[in-house]
Amino acid sequence: MNIFDRKIDFDALLKFSHITPSTQQHLKKVYASFALCMFVAAAGAYVHVVTHFIQAGLLSALGSLGLMIWLMAIPHSHETEQKRLGLLAGFAFLTGVGLGPALELCIAINPSILPTAFMGTAMIFTCFSLSALYARRRSYLFLGGVLMSAMSLMLLSSLGNLFFGSIWLFQANLYVGLVVMCGFVLFDTQLIIEKAEHGDKDYIWHCVDLFLDFVTLFRKLMMILAMNEKVSQPKMRDWLLSSASVCTSHLKTCLYTV
Repeated sequence: MNIFDRKIDFDALLKFSHITPSTQQHLKKVYASFALCMFVAAAGAYVHVVTHFIQAGLLSALGSLGLMIWLMAIPHSHETEQKRLGLLAGFAFLTGVGLGPALELCIAINPSILPTAFMGTAMIFTCFSLSALYARRRSYLFLGGVLMSAMSLMLLSSLGNLFFGSIWLFQANLYVGLVVMCGFVLFDTQLIIEKAEHGDKDYIWHCVDLFLDFVTLFRKLMMILAMNEKVSQPKMRDWLLSSASVCTSHLKTCLYTV
């Protein structure tokens, strides 16, 4: 028997028999919107880092949060779909602008951090998303309480660390946060499936959940790589600590609002 002469049914890899066809169509819209958000966020980051036309700050953070709340307040319907997509694009753009300071910091340390962090985030996100899609329905929903408790502790530790300035606490927050966000990818993906199965077809808002998961994963992985690159330079570590504290607090607020 020739072990290399085996046919692989790649079509079977894309079949999710436990998910109804209508939910599969819903997921296609969710991930298409997610791809749009990624392109728009990249444009926002480019505007901050390269053109400096719009700079990240308090106004951009409040604008991003305001757009997300506005998006949440508008009910999903065919008549409001275009308007909500515009709000989603604006939210993604300002979120990308908010990544600007962290991107500039990593470019100053080592430009190779950015592609490494992005590829790593994409691989982590893809693997955990596929795990949630192929797993038995509702098998990861039990993680919700644990993840929210961990997120609460991380938020409190981040706020407290603004006063203590402990680099060890900040590093622990990064690594724990990376694990927590991996769990959120599993949880949010299966939660979206369950909502869709029960008639909630708001793919735009479901996209926000996954988009925030990806951005937070990317930020934390990027900061971990930057910390490891410059761990022997106290001034750079302090700069990294202060910059990341301001940036992560905004995304955590968004996650709690969701």
